[in-house]
This record gives sequence, structure tokens and C-alpha cells, in this order.
Amino acid sequence: MRLTVAQAIVRFLVNQWSERDGEEQRLVPGCFGIFGHGNVAGLGQALLEVADSPGSYGGELPYHLARNEQGMVHSAVGYARMRDRTQFLACTASIGPGSTNMLTGAALATTNRIPVLLLPSDVFATRVASPVLQEIERADGYDVSVNDAFRPLSVFFDRVWRPEQLPAALLGAMRALTDPAQTGAATIALPQDVQAEAHDWPEELFAKRVWHLARPVPEPAALARAAALIAGAERPLLVAGGGVHYSRASDALARFAGATGIPVADTQAGKGALLHDHPQAVGGVGSTGSPVANALAREADVVIGVGTRWSDFTTASRTAFQHPGVRFVNVNVASLDAAKHAGEMVLADAREGLDALTAALDGQRWEQTWDATAWNAEVDRAFHLGHGPLPAQTEVLGALNEEIDPRDVVVQAAGSMPGDLQMLWRARDRKGYHVEYAYSCMGYEIAGALGVKMAARVDPSGDREVWALVGDGSYLMMASEIVTAVSEGIKLNLVLVQNHGFASIGALSESLGSQRFGTSYRYRGESGRFDGTVLPVDLAANAESLGAEVIRVRTIEEFRDAIKHCRAATRTTAIHIETDPLAPVPDPDSWWDVPVSEVSALESTQQARTTYEARKAAQRPLIGRNAP
Repeated sequence: MRLTVAQAIVRFLVNQWSERDGEEQRLVPGCFGIFGHGNVAGLGQALLEVADSPGSYGGELPYHLARNEQGMVHSAVGYARMRDRTQFLACTASIGPGSTNMLTGAALATTNRIPVLLLPSDVFATRVASPVLQEIERADGYDVSVNDAFRPLSVFFDRVWRPEQLPAALLGAMRALTDPAQTGAATIALPQDVQAEAHDWPEELFAKRVWHLARPVPEPAALARAAALIAGAERPLLVAGGGVHYSRASDALARFAGATGIPVADTQAGKGALLHDHPQAVGGVGSTGSPVANALAREADVVIGVGTRWSDFTTASRTAFQHPGVRFVNVNVASLDAAKHAGEMVLADAREGLDALTAALDGQRWEQTWDATAWNAEVDRAFHLGHGPLPAQTEVLGALNEEIDPRDVVVQAAGSMPGDLQMLWRARDRKGYHVEYAYSCMGYEIAGALGVKMAARVDPSGDREVWALVGDGSYLMMASEIVTAVSEGIKLNLVLVQNHGFASIGALSESLGSQRFGTSYRYRGESGRFDGTVLPVDLAANAESLGAEVIRVRTIEEFRDAIKHCRAATRTTAIHIETDPLAPVPDPDSWWDVPVSEVSALESTQQARTTYEARKAAQRPLIGRNAP
């Protein structure tokens, strides 16, 4: 079968399928792209060909025109995460800056363990006209291009210098992308001349291929060790991570919690795995968790981590777990994560591992030792603070939590909102909470929400409203995918929170003795700092100029009315509200390790260093296996 390399890639992708639990679906249901001279005649032509004659390649590969290469990778991540990693999208970009713009997206995908296929264009393989436009030259060799920067950011990387190398590259990428223990960004760099080069391909390369998504079961001996350790615990605690979602193990988690009575805390990626009103749900744990979960963490003698990578926010920089003999049981498909904190390793799918542990504990049950009444009252107070003259951000989140449908999805990523959300948000649906916090990437929110909505539209359980919560800092980083949503007729709901600066880093800066320096969006004042009047930046007008309907509100009552309007709208709509960045937020009774200058002429920094050293004294290596 004689095709160009680009045509072969497209024909291959449309014939890849995934299967889990008997459900079969196309593995790659679409492709994002921005064309330039590096890919317009290669992948661009191939995508046109399949769009012009649907089914001619054995299927379809819909093309979505993005506005920013980083943004399209974020959208692909949002899609794959919403689909629980059973499907992923491809992204193609032109040579040079078009491709390197995808680097941040690649890092985000790999850090979050979310599959996305990246197809960056590259230099001429023949070197017939080198150096070509946008090629970086190195004196130490001609076989390196800017795309080598993808190597440490990808779970799989290959460059196709010759057509004969393509089958191995494609199969290697699919293997990595469908491996739950390894998945992330897979990158195949494509020299621009090779994309357009014709080759005779074996027909079996394009036959329907089904990738079976594994559910590894726990090894009996490992399960027995883990069950014995848990059975001997006096105060166990379970921490649910994103792996619970990706394995669709929420029901298994509820069965485990109900049978054992063990309290369940969650990470940012795991929130919603156990709904907030479940008797064993105690909220987020760690630096931005609930005081209830953090109190239980301090006393826990056995901590069961299910599908979590144990980030520093989850462990409060290794200060959350203070029992002198604390032990960990880690249920995870990845040995990298299962081995952390000297844990008893249970290499297994979250659903299979939880069900096996439930059976192995054989009806053993722990009595409830916590009372969340006071904390629930504190959440209610934060949601209805009555702060003025500008409302508090917690009131905005509270109104949204109370007004939207339980199946609606909130999307967030960076700034002060992830902390407020993990601490306060009451998850009422397992897929209703989508905060990207492994990479905490400003600019993810709108682009990620686009991918979430694209996935929701094809969900067999029905469509969902999607709400992107965006601070002014993140909005100014990347709002371009509003245009993509508008052009595709994909409705998003945007909440633009204006607080004239970096609220999260401003608060952190103050706590570290750096006096909120460089964190305000203001004119440079007479002092030489940015402490003048606020800048005349109009986020609402900007969103409107990109094609969104915009509602400006000043009060929480107006905000609630605007939420109702958004839900009834048929096109992308943004609500703009200004909040007070200094409004109070409940105390999670936790810590996060950000080093403070050891010496300073500033009294504020000296005081912060004293506090830092006192908190750091509670840090633990978590490398021992002492019996509780």
C-alpha cells in the first residue's frame, strides 16, 4: 500500500481501538493541530484527505484547529482524563516554536500520568537545505533538534528519520500510551521531508488493532502482607488518589470504606472518588486539606494510599503523618509510586486491589473516631461569609457549589483556587471535580475545560455543563482557546475572578517574609514597586472580543443569577466578578515546605525563617519500616 508517511500515520491511528471491561472504543478519536510549513503538506494533507473522504482510511480522525500549541495539549489532557485514560487525542505542530510550544503541555501530561500523542515536526532528514527556517544549529552534531527537549518530558520518544522506522515508532507509542503504569506524553518527531515521502507499507499495519487496558490483580503474597498490616492497625487512614478515578474504582472504594469503617481522605486528583456525604469521607489531606483529615493523618499508624503519587501537597511536605511507627500500604499500578515511603507494595489496579483488600479484611471494622460537624459548619461559614466591600473567593466557590448541577464539572489548575477548592468543595459526582495540580499550570483552565467538554459530549451517561474557574493571572497566560470553543460550537462556562494579581503567590510571599513583592497587577508607583493604582485591564471585554457572551456581576446574589443564566445559555458564556484577595480563608492546620532565606536584612524575612525552622523540624524521612 503506497502512502506518504503522514498518510500512513493517519490511517494507522484511525484503526486503533481500546478495550476495558468489554467496552471497545476508538483509541484516538481526534487530532488537534496548528499548521505551519513543517506539517501543512505532510500531516495537514493527510488529515484533509481523511476529512474529505470519511471512512477511506477505515475510520475518521476529526481535526480540531487550536489557537495555541500548549493549549491544545492541555485540551487533549482534559479529554483523556475525563475519559479515564481509555482514549486520547493526537496533537500536531509545525517545526521550531510550534513544536516547542507543546513542551509545557508534554510535561503536564507526563506529570499527571495522562496519555497524549504528540507529533512535532522536525528538520529535514536529508539535510539537503540545512539550516532550514527555525532550525537550531549545534556545533557538536547535526542529529539534534529542538525536539530533543521532549525526551525527558515524554514516556516514549522517537524520531522517524526513515519511513521504515515508522511502524516501530507507532507501536512503541501505543504501547506506552495504553500502559496504566507508564502513560503520559508519547512523542514521535517527524522531519518535514519524511512526512511527505512515499513508501510501500504492509497492509497489516493498518488492520484494526485492539489495545486491551489491563487491570493487574494483586499478587497473593503482597495482598496478604498488606492485609495483615492493615488488620493490625489501631488508627488506619486511606488516601484516594487519581488512580481511583482512572480505574473507575469509586464503587469499590465505597464498598471498602463501608465494610471497614476506615476514613477516606483524598488528593486533588482523587477528590470525588468518594462523595462528600459518604460517612467515611473526611475531605482533602495535606497542605490544603481539611483539618479533619489532617488530624487523622497525624495520628494514623497505617496509611493506605490508593492510586496516589504522594506529592508534597498530599504529605504536607512529609509533615502530615506524625505517628512514630507509621507504615504505608500503597496500592498502585506503578512500582514507582507503590514503593514510596517504604510502603508495602501492592502492584494492582485500584478497583481490583480495593476489592481484594475488602475481602481479605473479612469484615474487620474500625469505629469512627472523628467528628466533622464543626468543620462542616466552618465550610458553610466560608461559603456565606458576607465579606465586603468585595466578596471573598470562598463565597464565589460556595455559590457555584450550591447552584450548579451535581454532574457539572469544575475545572481549575493554579493560583489560590485549587487550595480553596480542595479544602471546601463538596464533590457530588465522581467526575465533577477536575483540578490539574500535579503540574499546577497557569493557563490550563480554559484549554483543559475545552477537552473536558469534548469528552462529556460523547459520554454514554450524558453531556455535562463544564465550568472553568480562572483567575486573572491564569487568564492572561492563556485565553486563546475560547476562540477554539466558539469556532467548534462547544459551550463552556467561564468564571473570571479578578483580584488584580497573583493571589496565591501574594499570600505565600507574605508568609515567607517577602511582603507580596512582585505579585500585584498595578502601575509602578513612586516607590519603584508595582504598588500604584490597578491597571485598566478588562478581562470581560477581552473575553467578549474572543466570541464569548459576558455577564459582569458585583455581588454574590448577582453571581448566583448569572450561574442560572449560564446554564440556560447555548454558547460559551463568561461571568466576571471581582474579589478581595485578602479575604480570610479557613486554616487547613497544615504546612508546605517553601524555603525561606536563611539570612536577610529584612525583619519580615527573619521572622519567617524562625517560623520555617520550627515547622521544618516536624519533617520526617518516611523511609523506615518499623512496626507500629
